[in-house]
Amino acid sequence: MPELQRSPLYDRHTALGAKLADFGGWEMPIEYPASGGGVLKEHAAVRESVGVFDVSHLGKAAVRGQGARAFVNSCLTNDLDRIGPGQAQYTLCCADSGGVVDDLIAYLISDHEVFLVPNAANTAEVVRRLAAAAPEGIEIHGQHREFAVLAVQGPRSADVLQRLGLPAEQEYMAFADASWNGRAVRICRTGYTGEHGYELIPAWDDAPALWDALVEAIRAVGGMPAGLGARDTLRTEMGYPLHGHDLSLDITPVQARAGWAVGWKKDAFWGRVALLEEKARGPSRTLRGLLALDRGIPRPHMPVLSLAGEQVGEVTSGTFSPTRKAGIGLALLTTEAGVADGDEVQIDVRGRRSRVMVLRPPFVESHVR
Repeated sequence: MPELQRSPLYDRHTALGAKLADFGGWEMPIEYPASGGGVLKEHAAVRESVGVFDVSHLGKAAVRGQGARAFVNSCLTNDLDRIGPGQAQYTLCCADSGGVVDDLIAYLISDHEVFLVPNAANTAEVVRRLAAAAPEGIEIHGQHREFAVLAVQGPRSADVLQRLGLPAEQEYMAFADASWNGRAVRICRTGYTGEHGYELIPAWDDAPALWDALVEAIRAVGGMPAGLGARDTLRTEMGYPLHGHDLSLDITPVQARAGWAVGWKKDAFWGRVALLEEKARGPSRTLRGLLALDRGIPRPHMPVLSLAGEQVGEVTSGTFSPTRKAGIGLALLTTEAGVADGDEVQIDVRGRRSRVMVLRPPFVESHVR
């Protein structure tokens, strides 16, 4: 097995007694039980106060050159012409089949520069595809280990940034370039938790000092460092998809109800023909939410059954919701089954039937806007 990569904060995580695991080839913290945390406490801190996550395993890439915006717009699904410089956009990199190679955030610097943040495991493939398609004059720069990413999320997140003298007034999906202790840092009003929050992008070597300052400020307002275990429970409560589970080369944006991230009127983007055809005929399956009505907890790959016992789908993501105090999940349900929101179905939990209700996420109220 290849050796796992490490973020610039690895020593900070081990000093905090973090439990570490493989995330897309990176050794990252799941939780910090040794320093008073743990998934449930870290989840609650983000919902009620504030938490800071190290998500430096996320990819980074720059697309530069005359017409960079137009080039990226011809490749990725969403319409970059809908936003202006200083704004960010959720978008998808699709294959010709319509399947999703990756979902990512595009930060529009100018008409001639776009900064991309893909998922860790898919960064190389996204960069490869862009580089293969780039015309003369457009350069693709992989920057995976040039920058770190620190996510400050929760209702007190603006207070934390203000304590560090960082700008916090950006609108949702906007960003500002600033400095901290004389070092450049990009402050993005984005996140993956459903709470008011920010993602800070400093240079790789500047991350440890910024992390230390953030942890001190966060603890001062009742928050704590949070690991990727809490990040998963938080995103599932919002119904946010995770690539490899709820989006993949086999799961299209139409099936995942992510058509809002597709510029349907654009002349070109990867997978356009297949996606237009699927949209016109209707998908054979769609991503739905599941809320447990008993003690069962949905888990990936569990069969979803009708009350008569016929399989109508499969769970793609699932967990225990610390906020709802119940099992929740996302599942692909077949269209022909005719299951509607509010209907009761079952999941097969290791041979035991467990009742769940179908609904449209989020499972808790969003506070991102």
